[in-house]
Amino acid sequence: MAPVSRTFARVAAALLGVAAAALIAIPAALAAFTAPADNPGDTVTAAPDFRAPAIEAVALAKKAGSVSGFVKQGGAYFVYAKVAADTGNPASGIAGVKADASASTPGQAAVPLLAGSYAVGGASFNYRSEELTAAATLAEGARAFTVTTSDNAGNANLANGSATVDNTPPQASDIQTTSAGSNGLAEQNDAIVFSFSEPIDPESVLAGWTGGATAVTVRVSDGGLLGLPVGDDGFQVYNAANTATLPLGTVDLGRGDYAAGLLGGHYRFLSSTMAMSGSAITVTLGPFSQPGVLEAANRTAAAAAGTMVWTPVATPFDRAGNVISATAATESGAADKDF
Repeated sequence: MAPVSRTFARVAAALLGVAAAALIAIPAALAAFTAPADNPGDTVTAAPDFRAPAIEAVALAKKAGSVSGFVKQGGAYFVYAKVAADTGNPASGIAGVKADASASTPGQAAVPLLAGSYAVGGASFNYRSEELTAAATLAEGARAFTVTTSDNAGNANLANGSATVDNTPPQASDIQTTSAGSNGLAEQNDAIVFSFSEPIDPESVLAGWTGGATAVTVRVSDGGLLGLPVGDDGFQVYNAANTATLPLGTVDLGRGDYAAGLLGGHYRFLSSTMAMSGSAITVTLGPFSQPGVLEAANRTAAAAAGTMVWTPVATPFDRAGNVISATAATESGAADKDF
């Protein structure tokens, strides 16, 4: 029986050796998955991509202008999105970004957004749709839209947005001046306030303007001749270079004794400023300048009162793209001396 015992012993020893080797290998294998994060050499980097790309911002904006969040029936617009980079480990990559704009444009439930660099409403975006057209008949009010993004691993994310449908053209509602010095005398720091029935897109008044204080020139024109107040004086707003009128129309001052010149003409306020707040654009007069001795000089209006009339031009548009009516607005309140 001795040979059998020795054989059994050898087999048992071999099995014990295999088991011991396996036990030694297990901790090493586990270490590959449980190593602390502060030891980069032991970190597993082959985890699948379980994260959808994040959508940081979305917007809907009309084609022209600088204000987002508004559209009109039949108007052209874009859908924008700001999508963060895919963060899977490893990242599978963004497969696509789409918008559902069917609430404003029936049938457009899966519009692809193209990658690029875009800016609107003071914000930057890296995806934008093709040009879309709102339905020809679309009731005013809020219209929802969504943006969906997905990666190549099948993860998806969705963001909700809303835009306001506005089909009503804005109106000129009032024109006023404020005086910083002598009443009845147009001078530096006096102000002219153009009031609209609703906010105007500032870029429709001056390219690149966002509504903050910007330089302009104001011209006050003599409505008479040979220094006689035979016609009403008026004013217009020009660009900073004094080479082109801004589309704010003309203002009849309601009297003819704010300016006087042998050949009519005008005087100027250079380095004036224009700023927008809510539904009003305020122009504050800069330093006075008389172009020449034969041009008009500024005068202090006499005791008689007058009423200004502002006649706009059909160029500026509101946040949805509706062009302003050319209907004139008469200065509210009692007749008075302006400036």
